[in-house]
Amino acid sequence: MNTATKVFSFSKIMLTATIMAVCTMTAFASDALMTEAQGIFKPIPAYPPEIEGNPATADKLELGKMLFFEPRISKSGFISCNSCHNVGMGGMDYQPTSTGHGWKQGPRNAPTVLNSVYNVAQFWDGRAKDLAEQAKGPIQAGVEMNNTPENVVKTLKSMPEYVELFKSSFPGEKDPVTFDNMAKAIEVFEAALITPDSRFDKFLNGNSAALSNTEKEGLKLFIDNGCASCHGGINMGGDDYYAMGVVNMPGKDIMAGDKGRFSVTHAKDDEFMFKSPSLRNIEITPPYFHSGAVWGLQEAVAVMNDSQIGADLSDKDIEKITAFLLTATGVQPKVEYPILPAPTDGTLKPSLK
Repeated sequence: MNTATKVFSFSKIMLTATIMAVCTMTAFASDALMTEAQGIFKPIPAYPPEIEGNPATADKLELGKMLFFEPRISKSGFISCNSCHNVGMGGMDYQPTSTGHGWKQGPRNAPTVLNSVYNVAQFWDGRAKDLAEQAKGPIQAGVEMNNTPENVVKTLKSMPEYVELFKSSFPGEKDPVTFDNMAKAIEVFEAALITPDSRFDKFLNGNSAALSNTEKEGLKLFIDNGCASCHGGINMGGDDYYAMGVVNMPGKDIMAGDKGRFSVTHAKDDEFMFKSPSLRNIEITPPYFHSGAVWGLQEAVAVMNDSQIGADLSDKDIEKITAFLLTATGVQPKVEYPILPAPTDGTLKPSLK
């Protein structure tokens, strides 16, 4: 072997060794990031959780689905739960704030119903402790469904199919068609609206190849700059209340004069505190923030950089974080639209008053 050949062979060996070392370091960094992420986040399970005190049955699930799509529980006979939480559109309504009874606009953006069972409470201000309590709110709100519990029960009792389904869903009760049972049935259905098996979930479950290098860099930035402190856990948010505008208060169009949880507790410390929204399926749930004032996800990340974490992220960094967030879109629930019972002479007629 001549000298040139020896030099070439040695260079080839060194190049191979260098490539192997880089690959090993990259793999090690990826494994370290996965371990770190697994300590902060949890994947969405394949099956919904059990609800304490409200066990799911096939009949109750079917009843809850029918009620979720039932517009006659609204005074106008036009608005259903699905109107503002459309399961075919990421569990929301693609409106800055929802349109309700008499075309009135609500004060806040409708949060997604998908994975909402994993939230610590419901609504932006947490005024409902669970999904059953939440289900009662919009039905009675003047700017939403504008109805009363008495009228809802009267409407449901007027249709024999509902009466029978309530009996089988709540066996042993003398009078099962109640406003509370209506809410419990809706809760069981809404709890089943989960979105597992996102690419981020696959990464959390050990598949490093589920994320690209750019997406992993975005995840690392998301963790290192404190985003995960409000958007961690199984739902990437929804676990507690956090102040809006830690570094700088966002513009008036974003805040919309809303003091958040203060409206519930009237405690000074709760001014501008909001339940952190879930970032699951965030790419399909614009517009963003409680006011619905921002339509672009990248813009929303930039707003949080300026107002919450003050990290002085570059445009490239924001692009990487946005790329990571797109990996949190899970498998969407497929719901067959229910055939609702025919009205009877006793079914209340629509009213726009």
